[in-house]
Order: sequence, then C-alpha cells, then structure tokens
Amino acid sequence: MASERGSPLVRLRKRKSALYGPEPPRAGGGLGGRVAAVFGGGKKSLVLTAAVATRLLNCFLVQSSFVPDEYWQSLEVAHRMVFGYGHLTWEWAEGLRSYLYPLLFASIYKALQLLQEDCVQLLIWLPRVVQALLAALADVKLYSLVKRMENAETAKWVYFCQLSSWFTWYCCTRTLSNTMETVLSTLALSYYPMEGVKTGSSLGYLTLVALAFIIRPTAAIPWAPLLLWHFWKEPRKQHLVLRRYLLIGLLALGCSALIDRVFYGKWTVVQLNFAKFNVLQNVATFYGSHPWHWYWTQGWPVVLGPHLPFFVHGCFQASRRHSLLLAVVFWTVTAYSMLSHKEFRFIYPVLPICMVVCGHSLSQLKRWRRAAVSFLLVSNTVLALYTGLVHQRGALDVMGHLRGLCSPPAPREGPSVLMLMPCHSTPYYSHIHCQLRLRFLQCPPDLMGEAEYQDEADRFYAGPLRWLAQEFPNATLLPSHLVFFSVLEQDIAPFLVSKGYERAATFFHTHLPQGRIGSHIYVYRRDQKPT
Repeated sequence: MASERGSPLVRLRKRKSALYGPEPPRAGGGLGGRVAAVFGGGKKSLVLTAAVATRLLNCFLVQSSFVPDEYWQSLEVAHRMVFGYGHLTWEWAEGLRSYLYPLLFASIYKALQLLQEDCVQLLIWLPRVVQALLAALADVKLYSLVKRMENAETAKWVYFCQLSSWFTWYCCTRTLSNTMETVLSTLALSYYPMEGVKTGSSLGYLTLVALAFIIRPTAAIPWAPLLLWHFWKEPRKQHLVLRRYLLIGLLALGCSALIDRVFYGKWTVVQLNFAKFNVLQNVATFYGSHPWHWYWTQGWPVVLGPHLPFFVHGCFQASRRHSLLLAVVFWTVTAYSMLSHKEFRFIYPVLPICMVVCGHSLSQLKRWRRAAVSFLLVSNTVLALYTGLVHQRGALDVMGHLRGLCSPPAPREGPSVLMLMPCHSTPYYSHIHCQLRLRFLQCPPDLMGEAEYQDEADRFYAGPLRWLAQEFPNATLLPSHLVFFSVLEQDIAPFLVSKGYERAATFFHTHLPQGRIGSHIYVYRRDQKPT
C-alpha cells in the first residue's frame, strides 16, 4: 500500500500550496460563517477588493446632504481656487481654515480643467470617489491592525462591523474635513506602537497625525492620550520629543504656513485662529448649543446606532489591550462634551475604534452570533439607505434643476437666483459650474461684539415681507427665480402673487421638517409682470 505521504492527493495539495500559498481556514457553517468568509477572506487582496467595492457602492448610494461644511469648506473653496469664481465663507476671511484639504480637490479640478473635461458631474463625483478610495484604505488598515493585535477571526468581525456601520456609510464618502480626519487617524492608528503589537518607526504614524491636525486641529483631542501613552512607554523620551514630536510638528506647521501664505496672501497660522475663535471666544455657539450630556444621551447612541449594545458588551469583554482604545473613546466624548456647540460628526473619528470593540464582542458571541449578524445587517442597511437616498436629498436635487439655467451659458443679464433659506442650505458653484447669478442669506457670527446682533438670515425670518420690500423696492431688481423651503410659502405668498412668481418645480427634502427646514423645496419663477 502506498504511504499517505506519497499519495497523489497529498502531492496535489503540496503542488497547489507551492503555487498559491496555503489554503485559508474554512469559515464555520451558517450565516455567521458565510459573512466571515465574504468580509474577512484569507488574503489581503480579497479584503481590499471588498473594501473598495463597498465604498464605491457606498459613494453612489449617498445622494443626500448632511451639513454645509461638506461643500463650503472643501469643494466651494477648490472651485474658486481653480476657476476663479465662487464664494468663500467668513472662516476663510478670518483665516480659520487651512487650504491643505481643499487643495486635494483643487488638484482634481485643475487636472480636469487642463484635460478640458471639467463637466459638472465629474466635479461633483470625482472628489467623492477619491474620498471613498481613501475610506477603503482605512478599512483595510483597521482590519490589519486588529489582526496583529488579536487574531484573524476577531479582525474579520471588526471588518464586518466597520463596513456595516450606518454612520460610517453616511459620512465616509463625503468631502468633510471630519471624514479626512477620521481616515488619517485610522491610518495613523494602524502604525501606532501599541503594546505587544509589532510596528515600524514612529515617523509614519506621527506624520499622519500631524496631517490630521493641520486639516482639522480637533484631531489633537483623541490623539492627546495616545501621544502621552507613547511618551510614557518610550525609554528614549528625549529622542522621541526632540526627533519625533517636535521635528514632525514643526515641519507640518511650516508646510501648512507656506501653503496658506500662498492662498491667503499673508502669513497665517490657522490652527491658532481656529483655537481662538472656537475655544477661547466660543464663537461656534452662534450656530447652536447643546447641554453637556448631549453626546452621552443622544450623539454617541445615534452615531453607534445598532452597534450600541455590542459596544457595551465589548466594553465588558475587553482585554487589557483594549483599555487604551476605550480610554481614547471616553476621553474624546468627554472633551467634546465640554464644548457648547455639538454635532454628530465631531465624534466620528473615534467610531472606527468603537468598531474594534464591537468586533471583539461579536467574536466572543457563539450561540447568538447568527442573530446578531442578521440584526446588524438589516438595521444598518435600512438606516444607511434611508439617510443616503431619502433624507435631506432636496438640497442636491434642486441644484440639478438650477443647472438647467446655465445652458446656454447665462449672460450677466440672464437668470438670477435668490435662495431664501437658512444660509448654506445647498451647495453653490461647485454643483452648478457656471457664472449664474446666485445669492443666499448670509449668516456670519458676531465678530464685532454688537449688542443686538442679527445676521441677514435672522433679519429675513423676523419679517420676510418687510425684508423683501426693502431689498427689492422696484421690479427691475427682482431675481428671476426664488428657492425656499415649503414652510415659508404661506409667509411670503402676498409677495409671490404681487410680483408675478409661479411655482416651477418641487423637490422632496425630508420626512422630518423642523423650524425653518420644510419637507419640500420650492422653485418659483417670475414669468409675468407685477399686477
């Protein structure tokens, strides 16, 4: 009898192993095993392919607006840098923002301009595709980190949690500085010298942290405990401070200052201005304030969404290696809780860390894993599709309608549009890409310390008919088109009738109207002479 070692089957397996590498371990049966096989795979190429495919699909299934900054602090700035027209908000006049992040999109716009391919659809979607690819890279790096920290099994479930998170789906392809901060922080974390994890030089992670800080100075909040921990554990403390922290920090600030010197036309340290306005002067409260507990009672539960029970379970199951990551999460939420102005997106950079804890929870579940995976897939998919395709989509749909006024290119005496909406409710020239005459209600904060300060938007909403009468004393000054939320229609109905405006288009915006935000956006066109 032939020995097992020399059997044809064994020789075939050896030949296959030599050509393709060892076979990955087979996933367990049931839904949990199939999900692990799809999302975890056994090879890095499969992990990367799944991440890229998911994020590209993610990109094109997010057709709604979130916050004004995803346009006004990135694409609008880039459009003005390349094409020479557009609007810069008050932050750019005061030197609060670095040009480094918009420069990424300006480079894309410039390449399209040189290739004479600067059509508006490419201007809208290419930056988002780039952001999606960066998000996919961060997903893969998070998987790689957990695989080194724990094992391949846990890494698969962390990867699954990361790809299934509804808030990550909602944010990761948007051109927000918070999104880039999250990507850079995740990449930096994959190179961070955690205890018991093999890493290379600290130059890599510190460079990424410095970039995140330049783009958004709030990156210092989650990274403060990590930098202090590295300093505490490092035996060569002087070398770390002088040759790493100080050197990389000064180089990053110097590069940022040079870039901003070119575009601001003067030396500007935007990070100091950012801290001055948002921390020392607390100017951000002009745009709203929340109680100290808002992140704990509303913000964090919403951002985690269906993953919340698994995060809580993961906290109790956490090993010593997770203690530092949990400390970063709780410190970040606590620090942001001390600031009056709060938004969901501010704590987005620690969401990938939360997914590490959630993935650890799933890896510990045995009996209930199939039900848990089904619950996470269904609930997150519903939230992701609703918020990406339905909620607050009118702000983008109406811009598609207004683009029709650009063909043929609108002359100076051609159509004009007045947006009677809360300021920055829609994108601007980055989503029209023609020199159509646009105007919106301004809302800069009180920078002069006036006692009874009201911005233009507040003055309008305090008395819409009075404001319109003052702004347009005669018919020659009237815009050809008005854009506003449905809740305003009744208040300005006398003006619309007397000036000859008729509704030209209606766009659904949200099922959850509140305050000045209506369920629909109306476009009115002036077709007849005033009666």
